[in-house]
Amino acid sequence: MNFGVVTRVLGILLIIESIFMIPSLIISLYTGGSDTYGFLMAIFIGGLIGFLISRKKDYNNQISPKDGLAIVSLGWIIASIIGAIPLYVSGSTVTYIDAFFEIVSGFTTTGATILADVEGLPQGVLFWRSLTHWIGGMGILVFTIALLPALGIGGFQLYKAESPGPVAGKIAPRIKDTAKILYKTYFVITILNILFLLMGGMNIFDSLVYTFGTVGTGGFATKNNSIGFYNSTYIHLVLGVFMVLSGVNFSLYYSLYKGKVKEVLKNEELKLYLGIILVATLAIGINLFMTSYSSIGLAFRDSFFQVGSIITTTGYTTVDFDLWPSFSKGILMVLMLIGGSAGSTSGGMKVVRILIMLKVVKREVMKIFHPRAIVPVKDSGKTVSNETIAGIYSFISLYFFIFVFSTLLVSLEGIDLVSASSSVLATLSNVGPGMGFAGPTRNFVEYSQASKVLFSVLMLLGRLELFTIIALISPRRWRGDI
Repeated sequence: MNFGVVTRVLGILLIIESIFMIPSLIISLYTGGSDTYGFLMAIFIGGLIGFLISRKKDYNNQISPKDGLAIVSLGWIIASIIGAIPLYVSGSTVTYIDAFFEIVSGFTTTGATILADVEGLPQGVLFWRSLTHWIGGMGILVFTIALLPALGIGGFQLYKAESPGPVAGKIAPRIKDTAKILYKTYFVITILNILFLLMGGMNIFDSLVYTFGTVGTGGFATKNNSIGFYNSTYIHLVLGVFMVLSGVNFSLYYSLYKGKVKEVLKNEELKLYLGIILVATLAIGINLFMTSYSSIGLAFRDSFFQVGSIITTTGYTTVDFDLWPSFSKGILMVLMLIGGSAGSTSGGMKVVRILIMLKVVKREVMKIFHPRAIVPVKDSGKTVSNETIAGIYSFISLYFFIFVFSTLLVSLEGIDLVSASSSVLATLSNVGPGMGFAGPTRNFVEYSQASKVLFSVLMLLGRLELFTIIALISPRRWRGDI
């Protein structure tokens, strides 16, 4: 492995993270919060270590697949270790493991929390934990990729390891330009979301925090009852729409910008994604109106918000959906598994994998009647390779194995099966709130330290699409090429 390039890129990551902490430090100084010393310590430690290890010059500029896996995996872990310092030092969490869990949840855009009273947190910590959503949403590594060519380091292997979805493709010929296009799109959606929230009467601090959580599909809030604090249909709809927009493949926005409207409209993943949202919203809305809601408008408003929040794995809540009928909760559980589109900031298995698997099933049914027929599997008119299909099979199999095994481990605490399984699913799919013991009105604070470490690993596995972490810890990973 090219340790020189690995350590230098990790150093650059730490420097970038330290820079991102400066706004939180400024807020802390302005408000006189108890978190000032924590931010100073984290910025100093992260900046110093980053500066020292980024100074290494005797290395090969090329990043191999092995190097990319190591950088991406270690990058998220190290960023979380440094990023947790302000929470622990300020006393926002009791143990460092709690702080690490919280920041891993932030960077992986999960939104699961161990903090019962977020309204009592210092402003700087509130801002930082939500900013980690925004950083992690598009990936601090994708941002770094834009800088690597200037340093003489190739970045495509990092992009492949970081990009969520079965296939990582370039939007532009050069990976640096691809990263810049993605971030310009990210900035535009972020600014629009902030403006719409400000027009709805939300203050600037909350507008920033909730935008970070929405565009990054994270879910950290400044209020104990999340978005339910704002009894405003306008705010609920604005956040619901922007959550759905953030769950779309970001490359499609660039296609729209280039005037390729027909190409976007023909995208099968987008059509399935929007179709699932529509059907789920209608089904839950009708179910709520028939069982517990007196207003059909309110039923559909809450249904749309929670469907958008769960399928995009944002995790914001307006109501305690754990009190909803079993039918509605079952749909939400399915949405947790599916997740958003590939190439978006969402977690989950991704809609494109579900789409391709449905097409594989359709092909196998056709071959029962026509055994000799050659039926290619296509996605938006492009033939999907057998290698990609095999990778999807492997991903889904591994996903369910990890889900079942982790659920059994968590259940050793004496947790009921629904709570254990939904907690595992909420962290592995980067959703945030689960049901039962970790429902929308509760949190993960009551779990043991061992379970919190497990949940932290699951969040990293989900964010990095399983194989990145698995390959890193594989013995073969260190002996030879993957």
